[in-house]
Amino acid sequence: MPPRIQRHEKIIALVREHSFMPIEQLARELDVTPQTIRRDINQLCEENLLRRYHGGATLGDSLENEDFNTQKAKLQSEKAHIADLIAEHIPDNASLFLSIGSTIEAVAMALVKKRKGLCIITNNIHVAAIVSGRSDYTVIITSGVVRPIDGGVTGVATVDFINQFKTDYAVLSASGVDADSSLLDFDYKEVSVMQAMMENARMRYLGVDHSKFGRNALVRMGSIGEFDAVFTDREPDEAMCKRLEEAGVKCLIADNGK
Repeated sequence: MPPRIQRHEKIIALVREHSFMPIEQLARELDVTPQTIRRDINQLCEENLLRRYHGGATLGDSLENEDFNTQKAKLQSEKAHIADLIAEHIPDNASLFLSIGSTIEAVAMALVKKRKGLCIITNNIHVAAIVSGRSDYTVIITSGVVRPIDGGVTGVATVDFINQFKTDYAVLSASGVDADSSLLDFDYKEVSVMQAMMENARMRYLGVDHSKFGRNALVRMGSIGEFDAVFTDREPDEAMCKRLEEAGVKCLIADNGK
């Protein structure tokens, strides 16, 4: 990794830890000149990862994810329709990974209503609670550390656990979809788990509402082209549709009843 990129990662880590870091202190911590730090901060501000503030920097919008309850309250109807459409494309008696997020919780609720005999492996304790009421389901929850904010289970142990399985489907979401087709998230530990799910599934489904297209986040999960199908509530812009078509990815639009 180039030294400049390594330095940027350290700057972001220090700002995240302390909420605000002065330029002079960053220069001392990283053993570079204040001028170098100013250039780094300017670049990170252009990418919306940091904000300049009184001789230092704070986190930018791309690093400040909304709290889970706020996310969950947004676009509930759209997420429910996306979830219903995904459930229509999961057959009875299938095995699948379900990841973290409010959209995936909606998928879990749709599956409970529509499908029988599923084997579900999840790193989401809320999903496990939703699907465990079905006596014909096998529900497996991964090992790892539980995040209080959203009930997600992440960490090295989680990845190791997932690598023991091979499922029919992986149903995942993302915090953002960049114009270049990159799938983005805020937590590298969560991303590692989702990448393991992608690697160990025969079919990969991505569920994202329209607000995720063009939204920035720091950590790259992969490319939208690595999925077999994308489920959303509005047709993406022309450029994204072209990218999906070129990659052979189906784009399925949920009926929102309007």
